[in-house]
Amino acid sequence: MSRLFLAPMEGLADYVLRDVLTGAGSFDGCVSEFIRVTGSMLPMRVYEREAPEILHASVTASGTPMVIQLLGSDPEWMARNATYAATLSPYGIDLNFGCPAKVVNQHGGGAMLLKDPKQLNRIVAAVRAAVPADIAVTAKMRLGVADTSRAIECAQALVAGGAASLVVHARTRDDGYRPPAHWEWIARIDDAVAVPVIANGDVWSVADWQRCRAVSGCADVMIGRGAVSDPFLAQRIRGLADPSPSPGEWPRVLRAIAGYLRKLRARATLSHEHGRVKQWLSYLRRTWPQAAELHAAIRRVQDSDEILAVIELALADSGSVRIRPTIRGDADIASKQPDLSEAIAI
Repeated sequence: MSRLFLAPMEGLADYVLRDVLTGAGSFDGCVSEFIRVTGSMLPMRVYEREAPEILHASVTASGTPMVIQLLGSDPEWMARNATYAATLSPYGIDLNFGCPAKVVNQHGGGAMLLKDPKQLNRIVAAVRAAVPADIAVTAKMRLGVADTSRAIECAQALVAGGAASLVVHARTRDDGYRPPAHWEWIARIDDAVAVPVIANGDVWSVADWQRCRAVSGCADVMIGRGAVSDPFLAQRIRGLADPSPSPGEWPRVLRAIAGYLRKLRARATLSHEHGRVKQWLSYLRRTWPQAAELHAAIRRVQDSDEILAVIELALADSGSVRIRPTIRGDADIASKQPDLSEAIAI
């Protein structure tokens, strides 16, 4: 069976959403949002903030192993910080050479390093030399900056530096997230290196997963925005849920959203709960039309208590269309709210 990994998604898959999305135990592993390395040693509090799983044996609440991802362009400082990160007992250390964000690329990090295969090699080699042999060092890359002309050279440079496996996002930096993902290029890279290659990009459904594996020739797949849009996608691939989304799943989605919001409210290190919930709904709209209505209902609401009340009312109504954006003072809410005091797993 193909291994499935939950992708790191900066600004989207915070550690609470990682907890929710891995809650069913259908992922074989996940990766933290990138931890940015510049010209200093990062303190423990940075790792605790970005990857609090390190406080719990580096697994999510469901037991899904987590890998720490580092992003930076200086081999020495990457190695120094990786040495410290390795003491936190992660399941591995992943190096980010795929981030397309302007703020990262302006400083020569992320996908911009794909212009310089020699520097890729130096970074990986420095980290590999600094980290104990029993901790895997892996890398994630895109196909290039503006074109794919150096994709294979970059992949080979990463492997020569000591990367134990590669995740290949099948787009260039300039492609951003525009479809299509070029899975055929993953196949070329897989043929050119002697380490496992994990395919990534544009997997939104079971059919996409099947096509991705067929075209890329890779057994293992990393899923990002597809899992955010359909939190049951990994279960569908595993045969543990219906192959396609259905309207009858909407109450289960509502319970997941409510659980996410409750967990956000319990974690002091994350702020703007209302914005995070709205962001997730903006992805869920791709799969469930009801998510668009719920998003509209809370679009102007910034109080998390109000948002939770709207979600619970929608759940009590079994996902019907009767969702009202203004709820403060509604006397009938309390009588309609179900008991959601237990932690909600999906």
